[in-house]
Amino acid sequence: MLDKTFSSATDAVADIPDGASIAVGGFGLVGIPSILIDALREQGAGDLTIISNNCGPDGFGLGTLLELHRISRTIGSYIGSNKEYARQYLAGELSVEFTPQGTLAERMRAGGAGIPAFFTTAGVGTQVADGGLPVRYNSDGTIAERSPAKETREFNGQTYVMEEAINADFALVHAHKADRFGNLVFTKTARNFNPDAAQCAKITVAQVEHLVDYIDPDDVHVPGIYVDRVVHVGPQETGIENRTVRS
Repeated sequence: MLDKTFSSATDAVADIPDGASIAVGGFGLVGIPSILIDALREQGAGDLTIISNNCGPDGFGLGTLLELHRISRTIGSYIGSNKEYARQYLAGELSVEFTPQGTLAERMRAGGAGIPAFFTTAGVGTQVADGGLPVRYNSDGTIAERSPAKETREFNGQTYVMEEAINADFALVHAHKADRFGNLVFTKTARNFNPDAAQCAKITVAQVEHLVDYIDPDDVHVPGIYVDRVVHVGPQETGIENRTVRS
């Protein structure tokens, strides 16, 4: 289908099933596909594996899915200030696979490029490589699941750890601009993890602020070959995650 536009976010996420793995773009409050996430919340899918840098703050974006216990596992870099994320993890209600931030981006990029695995120095000599990180706790605080040890190999006298690529069932991303063929353009820091998430999934859904008739090929950040559905949502305002003022 050449015209990949959908009339609503509701229609674009309607077929995401229980148990799906979903790569989600964004960092903090920037570049979050919040309208798609809201539509997914209303749609009702649960037991989800979410691949994202973090789950944002409480009460926004992925945080709203957490509050409804619709996420069973996350693959990301940190918990941040999300209190419900931390509570569920420590209470044994959520499995969390921690991975270094750059490694997470490369795992998604590798998935989109058809590379099954790669070697990196990030995490060598730590539990990232050696295993033992708590993935899931029991309700009494004991550890129910630990991360496994990963293969290491030496190249030119340097030790590297092997990381496997990520291939998600779906991806939800936010773009500044798109055409009807699914070519995407991001702006400033909203680019963050969005291109990597968009390219690693079987089905990629993009919410876009501006739907245009033509994008110069030199300006395209993610080619439409990776994008399956486009939803025009209009301009979106980025909030402030942590507001500080003088006492």
